Amino acid sequence: MADTGRFNPYEHREVDFPITKFGAFVTTFNSVVGTGILALPLAFHYAGIVTATLLLLLITFLLIHGLQLLIYSMVECSRRLEIGYATFPEAMIYSFAQGPRCFRYCAKAGGYFVDGVLGLSHYGMCAVYGVFVASNFKQIIDFYWKVWDVRIYVAVVGLFLIPVFMVRSLKWLVPLNLTAMVFTYSGFFFMFYYLFTGLPSLSERDIIFGNVENIGLFFGIALFSVSSVGVMVATEAKMSKPETYLGWFGVLSISSFVVMVSYISFGFFGYWRYGEDLLASISLNLPTNEIAAQLSKILLALDIYLTYPLSGYVVINIIMTHYWNKHGKLKHAKVKETLLRILFVVVSTLNGVLAPHLGPLLSLVGAFTISLLNLIIPALMEICLYYPPEFSYGRLKWKLWKDIIIIIIGTIILVEGTYFAIVAMVKEYGRS
Repeated sequence: MADTGRFNPYEHREVDFPITKFGAFVTTFNSVVGTGILALPLAFHYAGIVTATLLLLLITFLLIHGLQLLIYSMVECSRRLEIGYATFPEAMIYSFAQGPRCFRYCAKAGGYFVDGVLGLSHYGMCAVYGVFVASNFKQIIDFYWKVWDVRIYVAVVGLFLIPVFMVRSLKWLVPLNLTAMVFTYSGFFFMFYYLFTGLPSLSERDIIFGNVENIGLFFGIALFSVSSVGVMVATEAKMSKPETYLGWFGVLSISSFVVMVSYISFGFFGYWRYGEDLLASISLNLPTNEIAAQLSKILLALDIYLTYPLSGYVVINIIMTHYWNKHGKLKHAKVKETLLRILFVVVSTLNGVLAPHLGPLLSLVGAFTISLLNLIIPALMEICLYYPPEFSYGRLKWKLWKDIIIIIIGTIILVEGTYFAIVAMVKEYGRS
């Protein structure tokens, strides 16, 4: 889509503290591989092994295509506007303004809507991250010392999140992300010992289909696990060579392939090992009285702890650069951003204290926000960008039909996934 024959936005993009291709890979990888992967065995339980594998591949393809579509649309908007970089809401406002009259009427509101959904998505992730870290440390401390309510641990974790959340630049988050990546696979190394030990007969598991009533929850967890739109868009924006982010062998494709192999393996063996006994995060299924299991829990908890600033970066960036300090003239901007970051940690921690159950929250955040950001909105943007008579949807209008199919799939996932997640939340929190 991004025809750079006349104006190349990449040549006019100005980036403070640009990140390298390797840094972009680490950031993209770490933005996806978090609490979501630990819930994937539960997703396999919901859908069945074969169905879950096929749906996970399909969802990944759709989400990555949607993200590429989004970034290409943002670049195309930058080219037409002849600016170095158009943000997500700016691109949505411009693209909707090119579309049919009904889209033009809501173009400006659409920009605010995107910021709201994007902020909600990453805020939800941060709330889940705090609960995950607290739940894993609780199991270990309960074993060695005293049993306390998980809400106490969530509050304590919130205090420790404040210092690490003071890192402002995406470039300076790369070392934290690399450390988190090492922690991730170190934790997996110990965890796979338990996944490969005591495997029951595979016939005891749902090979083809799971419970049809839970398919909505599968989609919610899968969507939450596979994509992190805000971080991926921000990563592309901060690269020293952003043109290398997309394409068959770009940063996004390579990291997605590594993630997908890890996800299918983890979901399959996790469900095979624990079956009906799976908890919201498989790390909680590991025994608490063995050193290897304790190390796995600690390493994975530290991984998520170090990933929190990456997800929270998106929310702070939206508030500061899109609204509070949009023109860069805010007095005492650093002090005010510091206070904002502290407030963000406090609010997300309070959210975790009030709702400390992971499964339904994972599904709700994934189904509601990712289906909009990764599927529906990018498809609508492309439809609008090609609507003017000087542009074309291609032979037989294949781009238009493709986008309509994506919108239908995204809407089904949005409605069903959100409904089932809310029902699950009512049941889960009603027992609390």
